[in-house]
Amino acid sequence: MAYTWTAGEAGVVQLPSGRLVRGRALRRALPPGPPPTLGIYLCGRRPTAAEWESRWIRWRDFWLPADRADAVAALREALERAGGERVEVACPGGKGRTGTALALIAILDGVAPEHAVTYVRERYSRHAVEMPWQRRFVASFPPPSDG
Repeated sequence: MAYTWTAGEAGVVQLPSGRLVRGRALRRALPPGPPPTLGIYLCGRRPTAAEWESRWIRWRDFWLPADRADAVAALREALERAGGERVEVACPGGKGRTGTALALIAILDGVAPEHAVTYVRERYSRHAVEMPWQRRFVASFPPPSDG
């Protein structure tokens, strides 16, 4: 039995495959309901330990991930596990870094890079992917290989 989010819950983005990933702001209280089974946390400094499995991507506010290969690996894992688990992606504010990561996950799930920012803004937050270099990073992100 799968233990995923419910479509329509606050912050939950439905991907083209039907998988659900929740985005949120870490500075806000944890939403009601079951906790995530995996959290991908995008922060300049290591966040407080969570009670569930988590992965930290070093990513300063308003910028891009410090280690892009590590970030891509974490986001691929998030996409894979979202098929049967409650996966969330979060940064302190829940907009720029979280939106950028959600856009990259959407690309990994089949959204064209040039449409990924719009996809996330329509489904998560109109303020997602705040900075021009974040938008360029998303637009230049390679789509998943068929191999």
